[in-house]
Amino acid sequence: MTLWAAFAQTLRNAAQRSLILELGTLGATLVRFLYGLPFSIVWLAGVLLVIGQAMPGPNRDFVAWVSLGGVSQIAATALLLRVMTERNFALGVAYSKTEIVLVAVFGLVFLGDEVSALAAIAVGLATGGLLLISSPPGDAPLTGIVKGWTTRVAALGLICGACFALAAVSYRGAALSLDDSSKTVAAAYALVWAQAIQTLLLGGSLVARAPAAIRGVLREWRMSTGAGLMGAAASIGWFTAFSLEPVAHVRTLGLAEMLFSFAVSRRLFREGSRPAEIVGIVLLTCGLVVITLSA
Repeated sequence: MTLWAAFAQTLRNAAQRSLILELGTLGATLVRFLYGLPFSIVWLAGVLLVIGQAMPGPNRDFVAWVSLGGVSQIAATALLLRVMTERNFALGVAYSKTEIVLVAVFGLVFLGDEVSALAAIAVGLATGGLLLISSPPGDAPLTGIVKGWTTRVAALGLICGACFALAAVSYRGAALSLDDSSKTVAAAYALVWAQAIQTLLLGGSLVARAPAAIRGVLREWRMSTGAGLMGAAASIGWFTAFSLEPVAHVRTLGLAEMLFSFAVSRRLFREGSRPAEIVGIVLLTCGLVVITLSA
């Protein structure tokens, strides 16, 4: 489920990047929620039908967790799209992946999800790979890392990563709060709630402050539908994985998205790779192998 989510998210990010010029950052962010919600509803209906379980009922903890996750994800997605417009596609995604360290901390503090020694090694390897990937061009890798993390785009990436980490932990908390439901049903139900909240909050804000963006979102319905489908497909994978495993495990393995992003950046956007980035990819791949072995 995690590898599927990472692949679908790469396609969604590419589609959203193409929409930024037409819709702006917030308009492109709304696309994944507004156009993804119908697909998420269909998924929930299908899961309930196949499993034969009744619709869950929300409780106070569920509403609090899913609301926190929805708001955090809106902020994280908008920041991610902004970061991707400032550096190349693959590196923009890399800065947002600082979440893997924070998600382990948040998961332990808020949900009591412990991280094994092997999982901690995987997080360390993956983080080292991301540091190399994120180093600016023109410097030695270590120098570039030091300089890179003091830039404006690094600050945006760090905040983005923190918001993504908080959202991921919140969604796991929401799924776990539905004790009487199967994990697949709980994940699908939480996804529909999250995307409905996100559509109402962000859509309502744009209606009031930037109605032209709403008109653009509706006008670009063909590209937006594809982005929404891929966004829903990715979210289904993430939410289901969060309900099954600690978020630190899921998000570390989910860094396979970086491998997909590099393929997209080189093939679709014609962006090259530097030696430091190649070494970073190797370290990242080692981290993915180790986290898989720790499961």
